[in-house]
Amino acid sequence: MNRFWLDSYPKKTPHDINLDEYASVPDVLAHACNKYPNNIAYSNFGTTMTFSEVNEKSLQFADFLQNTLGLKKGDSIAIMLPNILQYPIALFAAMRIGVIVVNVDPMYTVRELTHQLNDARVETILFLENFGDTVAKAMPKTKLKRVISTRVGDCLDFPMNIVINSVLRYVKKAIPKFHIPGMMNFKKVLKKGNKENVTEAKLNHQDILFLQYTGGTTGVAKGAILTHGNLVANMLQAKAWIGDKLQPGKDVIVAPLPIYHIFSMTANVLTMMSLGCTNLLITNPKDFEGFVKILKKNKFNSITGVNTLYRKLMNAEGFNEIDFSGLKLTLSGGMSVTKDVADDWKNITGSAIVEAYGLTETSPAATINPLDLKEHNGYIGLPLSSTLIQIKDEDGNDVGIDTEGELCVKGPQVTQGYWKRPDETQKAFTEDGYFRTGDFATINSEGYIKILDRKKDMILVSGFNVFPNEIEAILMLHPDIIEAAAIAMPDELSGEAVKIFVVKSNDKLTEKEVNAYCREQLTAYKCPKAIVFMDELPKSNVGKILRKNLR
Repeated sequence: MNRFWLDSYPKKTPHDINLDEYASVPDVLAHACNKYPNNIAYSNFGTTMTFSEVNEKSLQFADFLQNTLGLKKGDSIAIMLPNILQYPIALFAAMRIGVIVVNVDPMYTVRELTHQLNDARVETILFLENFGDTVAKAMPKTKLKRVISTRVGDCLDFPMNIVINSVLRYVKKAIPKFHIPGMMNFKKVLKKGNKENVTEAKLNHQDILFLQYTGGTTGVAKGAILTHGNLVANMLQAKAWIGDKLQPGKDVIVAPLPIYHIFSMTANVLTMMSLGCTNLLITNPKDFEGFVKILKKNKFNSITGVNTLYRKLMNAEGFNEIDFSGLKLTLSGGMSVTKDVADDWKNITGSAIVEAYGLTETSPAATINPLDLKEHNGYIGLPLSSTLIQIKDEDGNDVGIDTEGELCVKGPQVTQGYWKRPDETQKAFTEDGYFRTGDFATINSEGYIKILDRKKDMILVSGFNVFPNEIEAILMLHPDIIEAAAIAMPDELSGEAVKIFVVKSNDKLTEKEVNAYCREQLTAYKCPKAIVFMDELPKSNVGKILRKNLR
């Protein structure tokens, strides 16, 4: 078994994990279902699903995928859902028969969805009908053959299922008109599934579990290959870090971050599942009034989020009336935690925000602070078990204690590379096998790591990576735009937001038109919050746009 360790820094991490404990994520699921069959695994809109029900329903859907649609090990399925009960059912069904899961942001535009489906060679998709128009428009440009739709309320108890679906369709008018020939209904196919007919795949650590898409410096989203071994490792690392601080089979964790994001996928859906804990799924965390009402009705012990979510939640009406007496863990990742948010959260809830650090490519956790942290400390913590960290200079040399350099990671949770992109994979690793994070950091004598700066051009919006090249490439397709550049601007709510500089060929082009164009082509968090028209963009001697001058 491969073992990694923090070799040149103080050994502050827990003991090495035993990767041989589980061969695959379905092995972890089987263990949880056998040990905690009657415990509530997931809760959503007042409907609960026990581990036994997760086991049974995932086998029913696996039967449909395997024996009706003919999916086999190595095929892929795209899941385009918010946090609803259908997600874990479909997720575990695909895992059990060895099908690769491609997690899709439901807010994708047609262009973004088309790229991801084609890049991952997806022929099967499960999506929420609220986004059916996007799927319908993308489908002719892809190799999609099998399309399954579902409604938010399809797995909820009566009468909530009727209420939710009716309100979305007739009151909020949230369901667009679309037509996809041969489209199947999730609720109907689930009922037809026979759990006895499934032949579960023989899986090992090398088998691919996720193609998890992330931005790229080329402006094209690329799929990080995450194997069963990567996710098993990160779950075991998380459990080693948790130790006896949480109660297996008893605690409840709030899951407001989207499951399609690797942070929530690993921390909530998989790690807490392995502990037999309950995930309280928040379908629309942007409805902070509704979010607060849910928290008032449910006792909970943990919550995961990002800095911006915690700030908006604290500003929501009724937040101070929530019972925080059982809160043991407030975990934050995806973006830096600001001191004001950390202080306010601790004062109101009594729980310190524990900051972690990771990337899509590290499944995601690489470092984390101690769970019993009393106050937010401004560090991203210590390396997880079996994780080796080095701070390297431009030549790939380890610079040691208290010296700035690029944070590099090696461990069993680190991706093997990018799907169909050997050149990108090669650039992402050092000669001695460390993954280059692109973040600049230092490490102190106690082993704590502090992020000093990021890859300069990347924009971090509410924990989501936004790469300027993608935005600029889209802007340059507009017939009235000659040149464009995108940079980060400070934003009180999202940490950073996108600001663009545009040189136009048509004087009649307005900010309103540019905004509308961006909304058609880009996911909302990638759209600019500020637009500046210029006569010319600053450039280097070789004609490269100087974003640093714009900053």
